[in-house]
Amino acid sequence: MILNTPLTFPVQFRESKIDGGLVRVTLPEIHGVQAYTTLSHTRARLFGPELGGLRFKASYSSVARPDHDEPFQQTSHVEYRTSRAGGFWTGLTWRYDSGLVAVSVPTFAAALRLGGDDQAAMGLYCGGTLATRSQPIRSCSAADFGATRIRIPSPGTENDDTNPTRIAPHHLIDVGVGFDAVSAGRVPLRVRLTIVNAFDRIALYNFLSTFAGTHFVTPRSIQATVTVPF
Repeated sequence: MILNTPLTFPVQFRESKIDGGLVRVTLPEIHGVQAYTTLSHTRARLFGPELGGLRFKASYSSVARPDHDEPFQQTSHVEYRTSRAGGFWTGLTWRYDSGLVAVSVPTFAAALRLGGDDQAAMGLYCGGTLATRSQPIRSCSAADFGATRIRIPSPGTENDDTNPTRIAPHHLIDVGVGFDAVSAGRVPLRVRLTIVNAFDRIALYNFLSTFAGTHFVTPRSIQATVTVPF
């Protein structure tokens, strides 16, 4: 970051290891009910020191995890149809994220140096005081401190490799209903209504990511679609 502008320069590390896996399980349709689930894991590790490129932050001394490392993520979907040829349809999707690495806030002390906008986004608090955009928290002597949307390790336990700061785990539920092959005169229609993030969970997807910045998950919203197949 240069003057709050996300400029990315090439950086070469001594070594990197990125691995993971994805498993999808699909159940056969039984009496109109069908379900599937996907399970994934991503492990990314960078080994310093850097061998080239430009970097404006402290160098990696040994090994650290970048902000696309996430131990576990799953998406499960179940749906029911009255008929494959058309008719009523309803479905439910459940997503769980264990949390990406938040590189920019390795400790609570680092969080105290952020601006009010970033502190409010992460839900930083000190005792009963919650940071706001206009009133950031600059010091904290209370025994109860942390962030609601980011899991910062306890003082003295942070480790860039084995115990980094991560986005707080969160669950998201989407619900959809619809009718396929609804007749509007001679034109068949598909009508669907989807509620995204049905419980209006407020959570972060990433925070001050090198390439993507800060993103919240989609707030509760209703999406309606009408499709004319041809």
